[in-house]
Amino acid sequence: MKASGRRDVGDLAPKSAVPLVGESRIRVRYSECDAMSVAHHASYVPWLEVGRTDLLRACGVSYRDMEAAHIFLVVTKLELRYKAPARYDEEVVVVTRVSGGGRARIDHEYEVWVDRNDGRGKSILCATATSTLACVDETGRPRALPDWLVPT
Repeated sequence: MKASGRRDVGDLAPKSAVPLVGESRIRVRYSECDAMSVAHHASYVPWLEVGRTDLLRACGVSYRDMEAAHIFLVVTKLELRYKAPARYDEEVVVVTRVSGGGRARIDHEYEVWVDRNDGRGKSILCATATSTLACVDETGRPRALPDWLVPT
């Protein structure tokens, strides 16, 4: 770490390879629902963010660590397709996959599932989504991803 408190990119050595797929479980909160106990469409976007940050965390690097090294990932494209409602107090399973990218971007695909009857956690597909994240520095200018984060 530099004397300024800013972390160096070299300090961000992951403990393992960044996984290409992961699952995150989230309980639908009351504040995320409408009067009929259905999760509001806007609730899904933060759930997707949980999926992405959990992939990073699985290799031993947090998004906070990346920000401290002045590496930021900004959403440049997001598409969501709703299939079935998620409801209050259900556990949703967000499946996040790295689907591509390049030197300065990462693409993800997502599935959002609920378990209503089979006990496996993924009985009803609620939504699918895709996103593209661009890597930028603290001024918002494009920069290369750290080598360990470049999708292969």
